[in-house]
Amino acid sequence: MLKKVLIHMRRSVKLIVVISIAFLFIISFIASFYKISYSVNINGELIGYTDNKSKLQSQINDYIENGENENTAFVQVDNLPEYNICLLKRDVSSDDNKIFDTIKSGGTTYYRYYAILENQEEKMYVANFTEAETIVNQLKEKKSSNMDGITISEKYETELKEMTTVEDAVAKLYVEPKKITVASNTKTVVNKTSTGTVNTATTISGGKVGLGVPLVKPVSGIISSRFGVRSNIRSSAHTGLDIATSTGTPISAASSGTVTFAGWKGSYGYLAVITHGNGVQTYYGHCNKLYVSAGQTVSQGQTIATVGSTGNSTGPHLHFEIRVNGVAYNPQNYLY
Repeated sequence: MLKKVLIHMRRSVKLIVVISIAFLFIISFIASFYKISYSVNINGELIGYTDNKSKLQSQINDYIENGENENTAFVQVDNLPEYNICLLKRDVSSDDNKIFDTIKSGGTTYYRYYAILENQEEKMYVANFTEAETIVNQLKEKKSSNMDGITISEKYETELKEMTTVEDAVAKLYVEPKKITVASNTKTVVNKTSTGTVNTATTISGGKVGLGVPLVKPVSGIISSRFGVRSNIRSSAHTGLDIATSTGTPISAASSGTVTFAGWKGSYGYLAVITHGNGVQTYYGHCNKLYVSAGQTVSQGQTIATVGSTGNSTGPHLHFEIRVNGVAYNPQNYLY
């Protein structure tokens, strides 16, 4: 009995060995004529083959994120490729370049650049915000008489505009201030009357606390300076958020409350402060006009002032702060 079992096992082993050799032979035979590849389809249509799916997809992803121009914001590609593993004859070359060109031909490139506007009319374009801010600062330093109408707008378009240099932009936009003759016995007086009290300490926090107060955006515009940054126009970290928009734009109360300060406050220029309860206050700085005074009750969305460029400012914008018990918190944790 044992002998029969051994004979049967020996035959089985021989059969397995023969099958394994045959299988390896078949695999070797196929491998000598075919290779593992991937068919690439777009919308169900075969457009080619690739031997390296990961490399091709990485190239496509990089193109979508960065495009082929330094001003590219992104490339919108509606139909991405689908990959299916397959066997391909070894003498058939991969079509990576053809596939990539097909992807590019179906993509829409969106460019990011910055328009310099004068009285809401686009005058010229620069590649980045740093250049746009430099133009505004230089016009401010030169006391160009059209400064109140100069604004910056971030643009996303499918057509790239012709860029200009900072020097050319300043030269073309600069308008020499008008000379005003004032009688020797007269003088110009700026009304800097203020009412109420205000805390302007530069105590800031990078965290977030619950406000318990609903907020709405006081203005719409472009964020020109973020919370906590430092620059050559201020001596400490930025206690608020700057939203650039045109002079005269109405400023709305972010929430209902009581005005506890209104008037001139040094580098803030014309400033309004609203106290909302729970220790929460909102600040509105560099205003052109104030429509409220200390002690006045306001409702959410009520117009309290207009955008200007008073105080330590490089152009028309709203300086917006959120303070809780005197500590400034990042407004972007709650709005914008």
